[in-house]
Formats: sequence, structure tokens, C-alpha cells
Amino acid sequence: MNKNDMIAEVAKKAGLSKTDAAKSIDAFVSVITSALKAGDDVRLVGFGTFAVSERAATEGRNPRTGETIKIPASKQPKFKAGKGLKDAVNK
Repeated sequence: MNKNDMIAEVAKKAGLSKTDAAKSIDAFVSVITSALKAGDDVRLVGFGTFAVSERAATEGRNPRTGETIKIPASKQPKFKAGKGLKDAVNK
């Protein structure tokens, strides 16, 4: 399912126009992005948790030259599915 498919499905299930559904989905993504940028977790009971984890700096190798390169520390967004979502998928 891509974003357009999701917009159509949300519009159908919520009785919204596709424009309103698109605005809702964009707002949802924006709110989650802003919360993660601020260092907060987003918990949706029964669905899952969005969080940010720290990835430490490491050394790697350039596969072409074999040269050692430094890979800087970074933050990675993570999603952990909740019990309700896991149960729904496994039925």
C-alpha cells in the first residue's frame, strides 16, 4: 500500500474527501516527526511506539579502496509494534 492507496482507504472508512484524508495523514506524519525530533516517544496504545535510538560512531571500510572511514554517530527512528497490532497481523 502506498500513500495514495492509504489516502483513498482513510477517506472511504472515515467518510472524508480525499483532500481531507490527505491533510489528516500529512498532519499525522508531521506530528510524529516533530515529536521524534524533540526527543519524545509517540505511543499509540494497541498500535505501537515510535521512538528514536542513538547509533554510536563506528569505523567502516570503503569497499572499493579498503580505506578506513569514520561513520558518524546518528539518530535512527524506530517503530515497535504493540500487542493489538501483532495480534491482528497474526490472526
